[in-house]
Amino acid sequence: MAQEFSYEIVEEIVVLSENPKGWRKELNLVSWNGRPPKFDLRDWAPDHEKMGKGVTLSNEEFNALKESLSKM
Repeated sequence: MAQEFSYEIVEEIVVLSENPKGWRKELNLVSWNGRPPKFDLRDWAPDHEKMGKGVTLSNEEFNALKESLSKM
């Protein structure tokens, strides 16, 4: 049985790509179930009503990733 959950896209940061059906890979700040927002990278349907699997990062995790990428 699927659990109910809620989400709010607090800030749309960047669209990385879009497929022919309109789904977009986006980096956003998302609040899940009323919790403080986290960085979230996933595919979204054009209306943000459906989503694909993704990765959610805390501020600390995002900063570690950003620092690591800047050294590449």
